[in-house]
Order: sequence, then structure tokens, then C-alpha cells
Amino acid sequence: MKKRKTWNPKRQLQSPPASKEQRQKLADLASRAQYGGNPEHKRNPGDFGLTPPSGHRLGKTLCDAAGITTRAAALDMLREGMRRGLVSEQIRGNEWPQNVWAVSEDGIPLEAQLEQEQNGTYHAYPMQSDDALAAEVLKRWKGQ
Repeated sequence: MKKRKTWNPKRQLQSPPASKEQRQKLADLASRAQYGGNPEHKRNPGDFGLTPPSGHRLGKTLCDAAGITTRAAALDMLREGMRRGLVSEQIRGNEWPQNVWAVSEDGIPLEAQLEQEQNGTYHAYPMQSDDALAAEVLKRWKGQ
């Protein structure tokens, strides 16, 4: 599988939420976040209501390998990452983090990317093992 050689330098975790207000804002966002998905990251995209891609794209990681096989599980992971404050510094539309991170039950770091800022819809995928940010996501997740 062809792997990405560089990572977007704008992908940075915000500091953990320190105040009750910050935690409440993240909880509110989490309750409204939606999961859209991307068929390129699914071996079996049926439960997600997605049409399979016309061809396999090299370098795309599969959610199936991380144990995320249903839309409900993907949405749960997205929302838990938000609640825990594993969100990016980069904000879109004055509200939605560009990225949200979580860790699957199998210990695999996941990255979600905003695809529709008007309604907070994301798609997600397992992070590649050579992504330096994956180690930081695991550390933050385990520390909470």
C-alpha cells in the first residue's frame, strides 16, 4: 500500500479543555455532530448508506480493520473524541473543529475530518502507523 510521505502541519490537537465551559461546549458540539462517512474507507459500506467506490484507492485505510463496521459505532467514536477534547486547533465556521480524534476498542487511533461545516458532518478513518500524531492521540486518550 502506498503511504503518504508528509502530513498536514495544520493538524494539531487543542490543549485539553480546562474549564467547565469548555467541556460543556465540546459536549454540545458532540451531541450535534453527524457522521457521513466515505466509501473509500469502508470494505462494506452498506450500513453507512454509502455506494461502494468504483475502484480501490491505494493508501486509504479501512475502518473495518479498526473494528468500526457500523454508522452507529463511527458516530459514537466521533462524539466521544469531541467530548474528551481531542479536537484540532483549526476551527471551521466559528464552531466545528476541522479534525477530531478517537481510539477504537482495539487501540487503533482514528481521525475524523469535517466534510460539511454547515451541519457538523464528518468522515473518519484509521490513522496510519507512521503518522507522528497517532502517538499523541493514543497518549491523550489513555490519559483520560
